[in-house]
Amino acid sequence: MICELEDKIFGVQQQDFEQVALELFQLQIKENNLYRSFTNALHIDPLKVKSVADVPFVPISFFKNHEVVTGTFDPEVVFESSGTTRTGNSKHLVKNADVYRRSFVKAFELFYGSPEDWCIVGLLPSYLERNNSSLVMMVNDLIRLSQHKNSGFYLNEHEKLAHAIKQNEAAAQKTLLIGVTFALLDMAEMFRFPLKHTIVMETGGMKGRRKEITREEVHAVLKSAWQLDAIHSEYGMTELLSQAYSYGDGIFKCPPWMKIILRDEDDPLTIKALSPPSVQTGLINVIDLANIYSCTFIATDDIGRINPDDTFEVVGRMDSSDVRGCSLMYES
Repeated sequence: MICELEDKIFGVQQQDFEQVALELFQLQIKENNLYRSFTNALHIDPLKVKSVADVPFVPISFFKNHEVVTGTFDPEVVFESSGTTRTGNSKHLVKNADVYRRSFVKAFELFYGSPEDWCIVGLLPSYLERNNSSLVMMVNDLIRLSQHKNSGFYLNEHEKLAHAIKQNEAAAQKTLLIGVTFALLDMAEMFRFPLKHTIVMETGGMKGRRKEITREEVHAVLKSAWQLDAIHSEYGMTELLSQAYSYGDGIFKCPPWMKIILRDEDDPLTIKALSPPSVQTGLINVIDLANIYSCTFIATDDIGRINPDDTFEVVGRMDSSDVRGCSLMYES
């Protein structure tokens, strides 16, 4: 059954999304002991779950203290969040890394086209300095698929990176610079030149290296330094095997196998309208169909806004939650 679902999820159509999600729910209730116990504790009868609005979403904090797994397996890879010493790190046990690769490659192709058309450069010092980063695996594989001579990670090599980007600009080579926020700001302070063929994508994160500022302030600095109209962003996390992307202004769109819905701020079991006729704000729940072997239904600590066209924005974070990864900067 799982193999069949692997083939379904990456070709899922909008009208079939809920059906596939409910198939995964029933599978994970049977094969995921933690999820089944959580569901039972909420007095939810799985047989009465007929809509994703009725599905229980696992608190993201479970990944810090429990093994969130569907089935029994030795993980091929264990992704670990950057977390804090006080709260501990989340761990995502991944049975099959190829499911993750299939997810991020197909998503990249949907949003940006073939990696072979791009020079892809990574400015991710804080991630490269630790092990088991899902972001590093993703960027590393995209770099490999790119096959461009200037593609690669540039760890604290700002001058070398600036030279490579200028080479690409002179050759009108499409370039994606994906970087952690503090490193992009460092780069922007040292090198200011117009970018006409380069997309800059920030993944968020000051990692204690700089004072926290809003996303709008960060994007304004980067746009000014490189004369860009927009800064792209990625919304992903250790606990998910899929990512959403923004072409600018912090407005994100999910790939077809990922969906954002909102839960009530005061009642975590209450889901707001799934197809909002107008803008709604609430706490973000993620349905990630690629999370076949962990849990597809994740309740994050992010506060979000869903627009009528199903795009979404991240506008805040619960006060008691951990500050980490791609979700560090928000509007005030």
